[in-house]
Amino acid sequence: MPLRSHSYDVIVVGAGNAALCAALSARERGASVLVLERAPVSERGGNSVYTDGKMRVVYEGVDDIVALSSDLSPEEIERSDFGHYTEADFFDDMARITQNRTDPDLCEILVRQSRATLRWMKANGVRFHPNYGRQAYRVGGRFKFWGGAPIVVSGGGQGLVDALFKSAEKQGIEVVYKAWAQELVHSDRGVSGVIAKIDGETQTIRTGAVILACGGFEANTEWRSRYLGRGWDLAKVRGTKYNTGDGLAMALRIGAQPYGHWSGCHATGWERYASDFGDLIQTPNFQRHSYTFAIMVNADGRRFLDEGADFRSYTYAKYGHIVLEQPGQYAWQIYDAKVAHLLLDEYRTRQVTKVTANTLEELADKMEDVNKPQFLKTVRDFNAAVRTDVPFDPNIKDGRSASGLEVPRSNWANTIDQPPFEAYAITCGITFTFGGVRINTDGQVIDTNHEVIPGLFAAGEMVGGIFYFNYPGASGLTSGAVFGRLAGASAGDFAKQRRAA
Repeated sequence: MPLRSHSYDVIVVGAGNAALCAALSARERGASVLVLERAPVSERGGNSVYTDGKMRVVYEGVDDIVALSSDLSPEEIERSDFGHYTEADFFDDMARITQNRTDPDLCEILVRQSRATLRWMKANGVRFHPNYGRQAYRVGGRFKFWGGAPIVVSGGGQGLVDALFKSAEKQGIEVVYKAWAQELVHSDRGVSGVIAKIDGETQTIRTGAVILACGGFEANTEWRSRYLGRGWDLAKVRGTKYNTGDGLAMALRIGAQPYGHWSGCHATGWERYASDFGDLIQTPNFQRHSYTFAIMVNADGRRFLDEGADFRSYTYAKYGHIVLEQPGQYAWQIYDAKVAHLLLDEYRTRQVTKVTANTLEELADKMEDVNKPQFLKTVRDFNAAVRTDVPFDPNIKDGRSASGLEVPRSNWANTIDQPPFEAYAITCGITFTFGGVRINTDGQVIDTNHEVIPGLFAAGEMVGGIFYFNYPGASGLTSGAVFGRLAGASAGDFAKQRRAA
C-alpha cells in the first residue's frame, strides 16, 4: 500500500489500543496522522487484540457504570451490586501491587484520567458492558462485582481494536500495514522522521512528531533471556509475535532513558501445550484463571504458592513467574466437583490439557509426570487443614483458609474430596514486559541527560515506571488508552507548533 505522502504532522508506530488512541487524539488536535503497523492487516492490533477487553476504571457507583454501558436494562441493574472503586482504591492497589515503586506522577495520570478516558473511548465508538461471569459471581440471585474491574469492551480485544480502527478510518487517519519502523530520524533539533521498511522497500517519512506505541520485548527470546533472566526463553508468548522491542531499541539508540522494571513482566498460568505465540482463534482459550478455587501442584507433587492470596485480578499476572520456576516449567491445577461450576469458559474448550478421574489415585496416574505418593500426601494434608467452619464465598475474600501447611492458603479453601476430580496442565505465558522509556507528564520521552527529546513521545508498553513486580488486573488496557490519549494530544500540539515555526 503506497503512502499518500512522505510528510505528516504525527507518525504513530504501532496499531494497538495505545497507538490508536494516540492517533485519534492527535487527529482531534488537527494533525495529519500516519499509523505504521508492522503486522499484515489480518494480524493487526498488537497485543490488544489478544486481550479479553477488561479495563480498570474509577467509578462511584451505578451511574458511572450506566454512563459507559448505556444499554443496561433495568432488570440487569436491579440484580447487580456494582459497588464502587474510588481514586483512593485505585491508588492503594497500584501502591500495594507494585510495592510502592510506581512512578507517582504517572500513576496519578493513570488513576485520575481513567474514567474520562473510557468515556472518550465510548465517544469514539468503543462499546462497554459489565463483566458478568469473570468479575462477578451470582450468589442469592444477585451479581456482586469484585476486584475493581467491572467493565469489559464488547467483543473483547478484537471488538476494541475493530472499534478504534473504524473510528480512525472515519477521522481520515492513514494506516499502512507491513510497515516495519526501524530507525528514527534524529538531529540536534530532535526527532523529525521515521525510516521504515514498507512492503520490502526502505523509506524515510518526515514528520513533526513521532509516537512510539509498538509494545515491549516479550516476543524477543534473546531479550527475554537478557533482561528477565534464565529460563524466560522457554516461556510461551500470549500475544503478538511482532512485539520484539524494536521501538525501545530505536529510542535507546538516540539516547532515550531506560526506566522502570526491566527485569519484570506480566506473566500468567497458560495452557501447557499452547502455541509459541498468540493465535487469534485459539489464544482466548489458553488462559487458566480459576486457580483461586483449586490447589496447584508441581512435578514433585507439592503446592508452591498461595492460590487464595487475593482475587485473581491481583495475583494472576505474577503467578506465571512462579510456574516457570517449577521443575519442568509446568504445574497442574486440581479441582473437585464442588467447585467445577465456577470454572471459566476456557476450561470447557477443546484447547485444553485435562485429565479426569473418580479417585485421586487414578487422577495421579493420569497426570503421569507428577510424584504420586507426594501428591496424595499433599491433598491429605491440605484437606485436613481446611477451615470448614468458615463459609465459602467466591465474591469476597472469605477467610476460609488452610493453615499450618508449608505453603498456607488464605481464602477459598475447599477440601479436594468430591469426585469427579479434574486436573489441568499449565505453564508460563508472558503478556508484556514492564521496562520501557521514561516520559514526562506530557508523554514526551526523556533522554539519559534527563532532558526532553523534542518530537518523540511514547505510550502503552513502551512506557516504563508504571508497573513493578505485578499489576492490578485490567489496568494494562486502561494505561495504554490513558497515555495514548495523552501522547496524541501532546504530539499533535507539538507538531503544529513546529510547523508554525
